Amino acid sequence: MADSGSGTASRARPVEQAPAGRALSGRDQQMLALERQWWKYAGAKEQAIRELFDLSATHYYQILNTLIDTEDALAHDPMLVKRLRRLRTSRQRARTARRLGSDA
Repeated sequence: MADSGSGTASRARPVEQAPAGRALSGRDQQMLALERQWWKYAGAKEQAIRELFDLSATHYYQILNTLIDTEDALAHDPMLVKRLRRLRTSRQRARTARRLGSDA
């Protein structure tokens, strides 16, 4: 039985197969699902990141920022990805304004 590498939906370690096409890895899909949730308590999201992905929050957000720039993520969940991109842009603008000493 030859494994073509397509259509395998196991929970094993994601293989770097999704650079093109419309297939996100299982981890990428889990990250987007986590971002759809709302967090009631401070630190709850960071704890979930550590438990689900065994990553620091910093590393998780680095991966997430790369993920939301992909067309695959946009095709998977357009509203979520656009919201995350807007939030990132507004945070970047706020940081820049603070550095420049204005509130623009």
